[in-house]
Amino acid sequence: MMSSVKVECVVKESALIGEGPVWEESEQTLLFVDIAGQKIHRWNSTTNEIQSVETGHMVGFAVPRRSGGYVAGVGRSIVAVDWSTQTMRSLAEVDQDKPNNRLNDGKVDPNGRLLAGTMGMEERPAEVQRQQGSLFSLTSDLTVTRHLSQVDISNGLDWSVDQRTFFYIDSLSLTVDAFDYDSPTGQLGNRRVVYRLQEGEGLPDGMTVDANGHLWVACYNGGRVINIDPATGVQLQTVSLPVMKTTSCCFGGPDYTDLYVTSASLGLNQSEQRQQPLAGATFKVTGLGVKGRPSNSFSG
Repeated sequence: MMSSVKVECVVKESALIGEGPVWEESEQTLLFVDIAGQKIHRWNSTTNEIQSVETGHMVGFAVPRRSGGYVAGVGRSIVAVDWSTQTMRSLAEVDQDKPNNRLNDGKVDPNGRLLAGTMGMEERPAEVQRQQGSLFSLTSDLTVTRHLSQVDISNGLDWSVDQRTFFYIDSLSLTVDAFDYDSPTGQLGNRRVVYRLQEGEGLPDGMTVDANGHLWVACYNGGRVINIDPATGVQLQTVSLPVMKTTSCCFGGPDYTDLYVTSASLGLNQSEQRQQPLAGATFKVTGLGVKGRPSNSFSG
């Protein structure tokens, strides 16, 4: 059965740090960011066209907004993005006391609440001043709450199918963690490790949960996405990609059966670039035999 898995490059344009893919069902588009390239991209799977907005600062994530447009993490600001006019305005600021921090990965829960984390600026890719980051939430009334502090690199996040578990990655811990999640209030508790990356698997980065409640974790410097059963901590399968710096993933396409995977080119030396000509591209993985779930839009 596994022989049917196919990996193809769909967005050939190389991102410095491609990240945060989100499938938009209505337009059949893939929204993703280039963090260091300071751009939000929309790739149309039907026409193969890319539209982009320049953010002026590093952009950690972009997610759809119920009232239209997007919400993005730009520098330390959570901003509203008006795609038609290519303008942004700030909704909230985080880490005001840490000017060297920036927002990284963010995602919206099924209630429309945004969760997003920060990290210290990198000297080189994945080399940061430790424990500078936090995890925040932003509710529809634009209230910011800090849930975790002393985070190294706040990264992948998603929820279980019943919304009662929140999965979270602090990359340098080399683990995927779970929390009890109180969906009405957004409170987190009972942190535990559900998976510890093995030697050679790289750093856990972006993540998505499929309709069976299993995790798909992009492994930065590992050239793969690993599929984990959080109930048992067992790795169910590995998808190898032709690039080492795999950064994040989401399901999309017909019936959410395709897995889209972003990657980075920043930090590769010349010989690595020759060996990985597709570094920074975005890939589509088909034939996995599972489905993902629709993304959520920010309610504010």
